[in-house]
Amino acid sequence: MSNAGQSWPPVETEPAVPHPKAPQPGSKLGVHYSHCFGCGDEVEVGLHLQSSVTDGAEVVSEFAVTEAHQGAPGLAHGGLLACAFDEALGAAVGNLLRKPAVTAKLETDFVRPVPVGSTLFISAKLDGVAGRKTYASAEGRLDAADGPVAVRARGLFVTVGVEHFTTHGDKDALDKLAASARRRREDWDINP
Repeated sequence: MSNAGQSWPPVETEPAVPHPKAPQPGSKLGVHYSHCFGCGDEVEVGLHLQSSVTDGAEVVSEFAVTEAHQGAPGLAHGGLLACAFDEALGAAVGNLLRKPAVTAKLETDFVRPVPVGSTLFISAKLDGVAGRKTYASAEGRLDAADGPVAVRARGLFVTVGVEHFTTHGDKDALDKLAASARRRREDWDINP
C-alpha cells in the first residue's frame, strides 16, 4: 500500500518546534536504552542505528545491513527495515521534542531492495503536532546520503507519561533505564 497520494499529516497540526534543550545540530545522539533492539549497544544482533542531528532539525541515522538482517537471500528483511525506520523516527520525536512518545502507527513504502552489505542512510523529520500526537516522516537512501531512495516511512507518535512504562514495562528493565538516564543526566519532560 503506497501512502504517496494521501495528505500528510492527515489532520491539522501545529509546527513541531524543537525543545530548547534538544540536541544541537551536529550532535551525535547516544543510545536511549542500551537493551533497545534498534539502537542499543548490548543487543548483539540488533540494528545498532547511529544517529545525529542536522542543521535542519532533522535526525539522520545509519543502518549497516548485515547477514543477520536478511529476509530473502542477500536482501534486508522488510520487517527489520520497518524497525529501523521506527527507531529513526522515534529518535527524531524523542530527541527533538524531549518528551517520551510511543509509536501509534507506522507506514512504510519499499521502493527498491536493500542488499546485505549496504548502508541505509535515513533522514527523519517532524511534520507537525496535534495535542499529544506527533507526525513524522523519513526516507532511506542506499549507500550515501544522496543515494537512491530505497524506503520511505511515516509515523504517528503519541506522547505518554512515565506511568505508561511503569504500568506496562518490566521492572528490571525500567531500573536499568533509570540508571542509564542518571548516568547521562537526561532531563526530558516526563509528564507533559
